Amino acid sequence: MAELNRMRTATGARSAVIDEGLRAHMNKVYGTMSVGMLITFAVAWAVGSSEALLSIFRDPMTLRPNILGYVAMFAPLGMIFAFGPVMRRASAEGARLFFFAFAAMMGLSLSYIFAAYTGISIAQTFLVTSIAFAGLSLWGYTTKRDISGWGSFLIMGVIGLLVAMVINIFLQSPAIMFVVSILGVLIFAGLTAYDTQKIKAEYVAHAHHGDQEWLEKSGIHGALNLYLDFLNMFQFLLMFMGSQE
Repeated sequence: MAELNRMRTATGARSAVIDEGLRAHMNKVYGTMSVGMLITFAVAWAVGSSEALLSIFRDPMTLRPNILGYVAMFAPLGMIFAFGPVMRRASAEGARLFFFAFAAMMGLSLSYIFAAYTGISIAQTFLVTSIAFAGLSLWGYTTKRDISGWGSFLIMGVIGLLVAMVINIFLQSPAIMFVVSILGVLIFAGLTAYDTQKIKAEYVAHAHHGDQEWLEKSGIHGALNLYLDFLNMFQFLLMFMGSQE
């Protein structure tokens, strides 16, 4: 009986340590994501609110991108593909700096929204996105339901969105874009909850290994996923909530 009580006490102590570490880990994830988001919107506002800076990348009247504009648009995609090798080879601090550089480049690619939409509609959409993201992420963190099976369906949904958006570049159909916007919000809402639960599960599975470097990098990767969920949800909401200039 005494041995059983000692085992229970030890198990409870380990659980308490993991719970405390998990809270600290999630705080780092959200903190890194928030800094990245601040960088993105600061860069986007600085460039988008300055006609001189915006004209370097786009026509100030039509907002069509020039060569540098296309580079700014596709550079974040290339950085996402490079994120894996960076995570494997760089230190945790190096990976974090790469994430912040990616966030700055995303801000550059999104700078046009401050010329295309009113400031009030951008602020309102950001507020709605923040509230929705917080609720969805909290649900993903606290729910006892295993939603890991959502992953493959949500990724297929993202691929379908990309295909539909490429097709609509040629069709220019407002109806298709409206449907894409709604589906985009729903898909990235699901990904927010899914990614939050995945970050939590990965920490719990690896916490007992004591590999602090891996945990740091895992937190940065989790911050990237949540950052992309938030930003995509914001963009799709802006498509039908935003008021154009």
